[in-house]
Amino acid sequence: MEIKRKLGLGIASAALGLALIGGGTFAYFSDTEVTNNTFAAGTLDLSVNPSTIVDIGNLKPGDTVVRTFELVNGGSLDISSIDLSTVTSVTDAKGDNTDDLAKYIKVLFLENADKTGDGWVIGDRNNIISQTTLYDLQNKTPDAVENLNKFWTKLLGLGGEKSGLKAGDTDTMYVAFEFVDNKRDQNQFQGDSLQLEWTFNAHQTAGENK
Repeated sequence: MEIKRKLGLGIASAALGLALIGGGTFAYFSDTEVTNNTFAAGTLDLSVNPSTIVDIGNLKPGDTVVRTFELVNGGSLDISSIDLSTVTSVTDAKGDNTDDLAKYIKVLFLENADKTGDGWVIGDRNNIISQTTLYDLQNKTPDAVENLNKFWTKLLGLGGEKSGLKAGDTDTMYVAFEFVDNKRDQNQFQGDSLQLEWTFNAHQTAGENK
């Protein structure tokens, strides 16, 4: 009986082993590691200081206004370009205008001093806008942070900063407006006002492999 019982257990154990193998189950070592990943978008944060560049009254033909303002990149991403768009609106005080006042407000220059660098010594200024009227400027979108200096000026190290506006950086701008005196009767503009809206549109730099 004892032999039969042992023989039966042996057969049963063998059958169990075959069942485990046949079922494809087995024991193995394992190790698990979890990673936590983040995708955070950067920011473009352009501001103009001061936000009102020109606020002046009692202008007459022949007057010139010069102002300074700053373009500030307060974001975490570099800016490749800043397009300037212009919109004007004229209030005709007496309703007698036969012409657009914007044609008689000339932008003598809009200079980016940081892009000019030391080039001013030899007369090479980085004028983003030069000699155009507000009326004509409405059809243009100049880049306010483009380095327009000549190649040889840059080669000599006189060309100022590269185009664009780095994160945390500031560019100083100088602008001059002239109320053009055309030497004719301009009485229709007496008491009129012109609202100038300048919009600075910042664009990111090209994508990179991180």
